[in-house]
Amino acid sequence: MKCIVGLGNPGKKYESTRHNAGFMVIDELLKRHGWELNKKKFNGYYAMEHLDAEKVILLKPQTYMNLSGQSIRPLIDYYGIEPEDVLVIYDDLDLPTGRIRLRQKGGHGGHNGIRSTIDHLGTKEFKRIRIGVGRPDDSTSVIDYVLGSFPKAELEEVDSSIQKAADACEAWIGDSFPVVMNKFNS
Repeated sequence: MKCIVGLGNPGKKYESTRHNAGFMVIDELLKRHGWELNKKKFNGYYAMEHLDAEKVILLKPQTYMNLSGQSIRPLIDYYGIEPEDVLVIYDDLDLPTGRIRLRQKGGHGGHNGIRSTIDHLGTKEFKRIRIGVGRPDDSTSVIDYVLGSFPKAELEEVDSSIQKAADACEAWIGDSFPVVMNKFNS
């Protein structure tokens, strides 16, 4: 069984913000397959489905970004999912808008959602897809920037990165992560 987690903040207020890029990828996967987040437990909404004969859980933690690990840990413990079978999708200021980057493991890079995930899982050994949101090019604070919506001029690039990330998630269901990384990081 594999678990795909999109990080974000719950509620309409945050729906289309940069910080919700992970939620956007989960929404795209749900749309593609006609699935619904029909379970509410572990401080999150999730779906348990099958894709290519693999059981997969899609999770949107409802703890707010900085506490994401409080949702992920109890869910994977309950279902007996190993951290190396978890893929976390999140926004990244250090990647330009429209780019994605896959990693097998690593530090938090200053991202509080990943920091919480590492703290609660007790390991850095989980897969990641970073969705580029760029950095503010003016005096906007980082917090205001990530909690702001994408400008219209970037929407095409954002949609492209969401599509690529969803493609990578689907590829991981049927292939090894290093192979998926080689394909999508090029």
